[in-house]
Amino acid sequence: MTRTAKILHLVGLTAASALLIALSGTAQAQARNCGLREAVVQRLAERFGETRQSMGLGSNNDMVEVFASPETGSWTILVTQPTGVACLVASGQSFERLAENLPAAGNDA
Repeated sequence: MTRTAKILHLVGLTAASALLIALSGTAQAQARNCGLREAVVQRLAERFGETRQSMGLGSNNDMVEVFASPETGSWTILVTQPTGVACLVASGQSFERLAENLPAAGNDA
């Protein structure tokens, strides 16, 4: 192999590696039912009648939200990264809204 061919081969491998690294986050996101938050929220509303019921900050500043439909009882937990990519992490049925108080001090009920 000539020196020029070796250099071109090395450049090609470097470019392919860089592309693989850049796309690995996207591929992982697609494998975990992920997409842009706006599109995911719209789909939850249109397909399942779910709206946001609660939210909070998780690790790495990820936003954790619970969407649910009071009519059907379906629910979905959505985690959105600071980049705007949102992933469905759990879903189910029989959603109920609760307003429980903390137990009194000394009562472990």
